[in-house]
Amino acid sequence: MNALRNKVQLIGNLGNDPEIINLDGGKKLAKFSIATNESYKNAAGEKVTDTQWHNVVAWGKTAEIVENYLTKGKEIALEGKLVNRSYETKEGEKRYITEINCNELLMLGKG
Repeated sequence: MNALRNKVQLIGNLGNDPEIINLDGGKKLAKFSIATNESYKNAAGEKVTDTQWHNVVAWGKTAEIVENYLTKGKEIALEGKLVNRSYETKEGEKRYITEINCNELLMLGKG
């Protein structure tokens, strides 16, 4: 059960082309966001779609796959873990961000 302690699985569409960063030592980092949609009927019986945006990072070989094959609009399935971190802006403000550290991905359908 330890593998289930921090595990995320999502299916969604890329909101933009991935940002690829080449780090010292030849390591790659890919950053992108995906949108997941959930539909339901409200009290009036109307269909409502709720879209959630998720920030994703991928490293190494996974980042190379992202760089070579993923573009805005592509539908993917991914698996990873939630990571919370903070950083300071140039103005000295502390910001917090939650990301998914992707360790597996699968390209789906069209897009």
